[in-house]
Amino acid sequence: MNTTTRIGAASALLFSLILGAAHAADTAPDLEGRRAALNTLIKEQWEYTMRTSPEWASLMGDKRYNDKWSDFSQAGIDADLKASADFLKRFEAIDTAGFPLQEQLNRELMLRQLRQTIDGARFKDWEMPLAQNSGIHIDGPMIISALNFETVKDYEDYIKRLHALPKLFEQTRVQMEKGVHDKLMPPQFLIPKIVKQCEDVAAMKPADSPYAEPLKKFPKDFSAADKARLSKAILAAVKNDVAPAYKKLAIYTGGKYLPHGRKDVGMWSLPDGAARYAYKAKSSTTTDMTPEEIHQLGLAEVARIEGQMLATAQKLGYQDLKSFNKAVADNPALHPTSRQEIIDLYQKYTDQMYTQLSNQFGVLPKGKVEIKPVEEFREKGASAAAYMPGSPDGKRPGRVMVNTGDFEHRSTIDIETTALHEGVPGHHMQLTIAQEIEGLPTFRQQGNYTAYAEGWALYSERLGEELGFYKDPYSYYGHLQDEMLRAIRLVVDTGLHYKQWNRQQVVDFFHDHSGIEEVEVQSETDRYIVWPGQALGYKIGQLKILALRDYARKELGTGFDIRRFHDQVLGAGALPMDVLETHVKEWVAVEKAKQTRVTAAQ
Repeated sequence: MNTTTRIGAASALLFSLILGAAHAADTAPDLEGRRAALNTLIKEQWEYTMRTSPEWASLMGDKRYNDKWSDFSQAGIDADLKASADFLKRFEAIDTAGFPLQEQLNRELMLRQLRQTIDGARFKDWEMPLAQNSGIHIDGPMIISALNFETVKDYEDYIKRLHALPKLFEQTRVQMEKGVHDKLMPPQFLIPKIVKQCEDVAAMKPADSPYAEPLKKFPKDFSAADKARLSKAILAAVKNDVAPAYKKLAIYTGGKYLPHGRKDVGMWSLPDGAARYAYKAKSSTTTDMTPEEIHQLGLAEVARIEGQMLATAQKLGYQDLKSFNKAVADNPALHPTSRQEIIDLYQKYTDQMYTQLSNQFGVLPKGKVEIKPVEEFREKGASAAAYMPGSPDGKRPGRVMVNTGDFEHRSTIDIETTALHEGVPGHHMQLTIAQEIEGLPTFRQQGNYTAYAEGWALYSERLGEELGFYKDPYSYYGHLQDEMLRAIRLVVDTGLHYKQWNRQQVVDFFHDHSGIEEVEVQSETDRYIVWPGQALGYKIGQLKILALRDYARKELGTGFDIRRFHDQVLGAGALPMDVLETHVKEWVAVEKAKQTRVTAAQ
């Protein structure tokens, strides 16, 4: 989408909101009734979401469905799509003329969310439910590790949930069989990784299983009898229900499923591949940019950042990036000597940023972030670090989950920039503030748009540079290298799924334009293969936020306040890029009007 089109779309949305407000007088008699109807329907839709997504409900601190898993049967999936279509009709039927702007936006965002769900159903993504970095075989233990166990009932519900796990695994297997029939298959070379992950969990002693983790969280006030009873029941469930379910899934995946894996890695090789990828790209970026436009933007960003990286290398005495990258790789001082050293560095850089927050933000999150290591069983498929949001009730803090596996082959130069991205002022700041916004519907407090969330996190890395961080030139180079990673993503994601690149072309592009260590190159490449489009949101979102900041600074001049700008970007929860643009420009217009009034009064 070109600049004119984007501004036109934003202006059209703003005009529709203003027009709606202008009709308020004509609709006043039933205004409060329509507002109440919208709020009631939003709450009903959220209740439905919690009831049908019990794992998410548990993570939100809603324990009503703690003994259940989602229904992954075809009947359950079909019923959910029907419910989405019904909700869509009901939301469309509500006239929001005269509503406050935020309430109009509540409806518009809900409509977008429901339409996206319905539009994407034709691709049947549920028939490819497992990957080396996602799926119930990995998500199950991650969810369990994040839950709060506070009462005896929490444990009793958990035991029921463990007993029900084989049913969910069987539903997953059935969907995989449907994928075989419909030729919706992951790349064949990645399937053995899924098998190995399942086999590893199945082979664990019950007490060592990640599903036995809650046994380490018994509250001190539990009686010895309750501890003994619950421990026995959980270990029995792990042995008799969980481990056999993993083993059965491993046998099916490695036996009957593996031979049907697709040979080509790009999404173009799947049925309706071009439309499938276009949908993924639009969902991730919340723009109408074509894959070709995204690819060309990526190439331009790679060239720009490469120039900065070369200048840094030359300042350190190296003539080219190849020799500098080799020196970094061979320098033992730039590699951690233990798992704990990685954790300590993340903590150091997080603490450093906390001292600067009040200079950059008017609104600060109440909850602090924790640094925790990734569980060892999923290290091989996990990224270098990832953020896990805290629960809205504050009982589970937000966590940066750090991959400390294979530490001797990792680099320390990118830890400072990654700490800013995943923690503060990145994901932890954005997601925690959204949860704490009073008056915002829960679906918006918990909302997520990849371009917004990841764009903000990447913007946060740039903010660290502007604040004078990355004093160590190697850390600064690591910062540039991480931005390069996000630029490369634009090129290789579209390369894989639009231009029909093979896997080696992606690896080669990484090596030609970065010094990213081999373990991450391999992991990142496989991530883009199984998660098409997601990686596009980072750069697209970051560039939009930077452009909006430049616009606000130019329009407001000496009246521009970075804290107020940041509060505006974060103050309405996650937004699609076109809506964010409208939101910020509306704020700028209000600020300019204030300046005009002050000038006129002087």
